[in-house]
Amino acid sequence: MKFQQTLSSKSIYAKKINRFFMLAMYEKYKKYLPKTRNIQIIGTNGKGSTGRFLALLLLNQGYKVGHYSSPHIFDFNERFWLNGKIANNKLLEKAHENLNNVFLDDVERLSYFEYATFLAFFVFKDCDFVVLEAGVGGEYDATSVFEIDFSIFTNIGFDHQDLLGRNLQDIARTKLKAMSGKALVSAKQEQIVINMAKKIARLKNAHLDISFLYKNKKIYSKAQEYTSKNNLVFFLKDNLLLALEAFSKICDKNEEELIKCLEFLPKLDLRGRCEQISENIFIDVGHNEMAALALAEIFKEKKVHLVYNCFLDKDSYKILKALKSIVKIVEIFEYESKDRALAGVNLLANLEKLNIKYQKFKEINKDELYLVFGSFILVENFLRGYNER
Repeated sequence: MKFQQTLSSKSIYAKKINRFFMLAMYEKYKKYLPKTRNIQIIGTNGKGSTGRFLALLLLNQGYKVGHYSSPHIFDFNERFWLNGKIANNKLLEKAHENLNNVFLDDVERLSYFEYATFLAFFVFKDCDFVVLEAGVGGEYDATSVFEIDFSIFTNIGFDHQDLLGRNLQDIARTKLKAMSGKALVSAKQEQIVINMAKKIARLKNAHLDISFLYKNKKIYSKAQEYTSKNNLVFFLKDNLLLALEAFSKICDKNEEELIKCLEFLPKLDLRGRCEQISENIFIDVGHNEMAALALAEIFKEKKVHLVYNCFLDKDSYKILKALKSIVKIVEIFEYESKDRALAGVNLLANLEKLNIKYQKFKEINKDELYLVFGSFILVENFLRGYNER
């Protein structure tokens, strides 16, 4: 497959963001790109599930919907969800041909994520709506160069500080400056983020709503019923309510209609969101302090064997500190990482500072509770090994 050959020549991880190259490519070729209504989702955590909930809601209304997300767990194809299914190789190959016919030699100049983002528009060329998950940041993210009809901001916290800024205000500003003319921001934010969102909305003359649907008792009850029925953790309920509110504004739905939509909503089809894969094993693709705090709340009555590792650019001290109250022992999961250095001795030093017991991961003990956490790549490697066993 030619799209796979193209991917193999690109590094999956960018050490820095080229702030103008993606825009230059878009301006050069935008008249050849398929025209769709685009919804962008930006934030630190919850982007994938919020986007998928919204895509499911739109699909159930009879719309043709594409959901572009990242990263993937097993296969690149997972990034492209079209009308309820993951795109197959044949569809991606056809999209690659169409992209290649427009971009010619410029395809080789695109980064991994830039290529995937342009490819998405050829995969989703016949869609009524395309839900775009931002990769890193907002203002200079590859997804932000396209015309956005509606912006959704999930929780914003600390992550990718090397690229986005060292304090919350700078990180929030970078993400929120991608705001389109119509936007919704989750109310479950630090006040500094809400204030920044309002300021940027005024400067852009954008219509900004702060989410409130979680206060609606009838709808909240239905969302609770949905998450309980499908055995989903509490933060997925928050993401569902945010997606539902965005859906109500995009499609002009009232309370009664939203309740009916919830009754017919299929189960979330995303893996690795505090997913229970056996009686004593949970997996989560989270990789920052905010995700760690959420997991600490979920497992607060228990003690887990934390199967963990992280990249060198992650703040493993803050992550492990957030998880310390639920950790019986950290089991360091080693795997190959070509594009990004693993934490290595830094991780060991932070475990020592926090006085957390640790050992190298060897096997699962059926009498212990395990939480596998740290990154999409860690979860992928663990699941591959687990499935083989």
